[in-house]
Amino acid sequence: MKPRYDVVICGASIAGCTAATLYARRGARVALVERRADPAAYKVLCTHFIQPCGQPVLSELGLIGELEAAGAVRNAAHYWTRWGWIRPGADGRSLPYGYNVRRETLDPMLRRLAAGTPGVDLLLGHTVQRLLTGEGGTTGVVTEGPDGPRELRARLVVGADGRDSTVAKLAGLPAKEAGNGRFSYFAQFRGLPRPDGDTTYAWFREPDVAYAMPNDDDVTVIAVIPSAERLAEFRDDLPGAYRRFVASLPNAPSLYGAEQVSKIIGTVHYPLVSRAPVGDGLALIGDAALTSDPLWGVGCGWALQSAQWLVEATAEAVQGLGSLPRALTRYRRKHRSRLHGHQHLISDYAGARPFNPIERLMFSAAARDAGMAEHMHLFGSRLTRVRDFLSPVAMARAAAVNLRHKRHPRPELVPTHRV
Repeated sequence: MKPRYDVVICGASIAGCTAATLYARRGARVALVERRADPAAYKVLCTHFIQPCGQPVLSELGLIGELEAAGAVRNAAHYWTRWGWIRPGADGRSLPYGYNVRRETLDPMLRRLAAGTPGVDLLLGHTVQRLLTGEGGTTGVVTEGPDGPRELRARLVVGADGRDSTVAKLAGLPAKEAGNGRFSYFAQFRGLPRPDGDTTYAWFREPDVAYAMPNDDDVTVIAVIPSAERLAEFRDDLPGAYRRFVASLPNAPSLYGAEQVSKIIGTVHYPLVSRAPVGDGLALIGDAALTSDPLWGVGCGWALQSAQWLVEATAEAVQGLGSLPRALTRYRRKHRSRLHGHQHLISDYAGARPFNPIERLMFSAAARDAGMAEHMHLFGSRLTRVRDFLSPVAMARAAAVNLRHKRHPRPELVPTHRV
C-alpha cells in the first residue's frame, strides 16, 4: 500500500515541530501527532534555556524575529566558582548566543509554524497505540483520537515524544539510564532587578548548583539544584529550603519585592537516558533519543539540532529518492559524534561530586583569563566537541594561566551588587 505520508512524527514539541517544518519545506508529506489537544500546550518542567548551539536552527526556521519580538532574551552567562567569577565576553568580545524564552511562549510558536507549513497535517489529541510493521521494519502507527482509531502509514516514523518515549518502547529500543545525584526545583519571579542587563548567572558550589535566568515578559527563572543529600530538608519545608538556598548564594538574587508568578516546581528523580537513535524505518530525536542532565540546559538546543540533523540526512530518502537505511545510518553517526562525548562528561558529573582535577584546571583558568573564559563558553554552549575543549593545547594554556596567576596573583573581579 502506498503510504499517505512520507513521515509520521509523534510529539509536537520542540523537536517534533522543528522536524515537521523542515521536512515539509523539503517537499515531504508529514503527519505531526500530538497527544495533547490544546494547541497552546507547553512543557512545564523546563527552565527555558536554549544554548547557542540551537540558534542556527532557529534561524533556519525563520523564528529569530518573532522570538525577539516576543521578548526572548539573548543569553549570556556568568559562572561563580571557588576561584571567582567566569565572565565570558567581559573583554568586550562578541560571543555566540542562544535565547532564554519561556516554553509557554516558544511551544505554541513552533506549533503554529509547523501547522502553517504546507505539507504538514497537525493531529492534536491523538495518542500512539501501536506501531505498524511490515517488510523493512516500521511502516506507520495506529493512533487513538477524537474520531477513534486511525492508521497513519509512512516511510519513516519519528519518535519526538520525550524521555519516556512511547515510540521507543513500542519499537523495543533499549534505554540506558545513568543515575542523577541531584534534584532540582525552580520558580519564576517578575520584577527582579537586572543590574547587569539580561545576564544569566550560575553558581557551582560543588556539588550544589543554582541558576538565575532572565526570560521574556520580565520573568526570571531561579533554579536550585542541590545534591540528593539535602532532599529531606526540601521535603520538610520546600518554600523555606528553596529561599534559604537562594539567599546563601554569593551575591545572591534578592527576592525581596519580586513577585513570585509560579509555584516552586521540580523533580527529585531525573535519570539520564540514552537510546540508539534509529531502528528499522524509525528514528528518535530530542529527549526520546538522549535525555541529559537539566543542570546544563542542553535539552532544548539538542532537540533543535537532532531534528535538523535527521531531516538533513533523510529528507530525500523519505520521498523515495535514495536508501532510507543508509540515510538513517548517517543520522545515527552524526548524532553520536556530536553528542556522545558531551553526554559522557555530563553523566559523570551527574553523580553530584566536586570538580575533578581536569575540571578544576579548566574552571580556575577560565576565572583568571578572558581567552579561557571564551573557550569555556564555546564548550558550555555545545559549539565545540569534548576533544577540542580538552585538547593538549587548551590544557597547556590553562596550566600556564594558573601558573602565571600563582606567581602574580590578580584581584578577583566580583559584582559589587546582588545579581
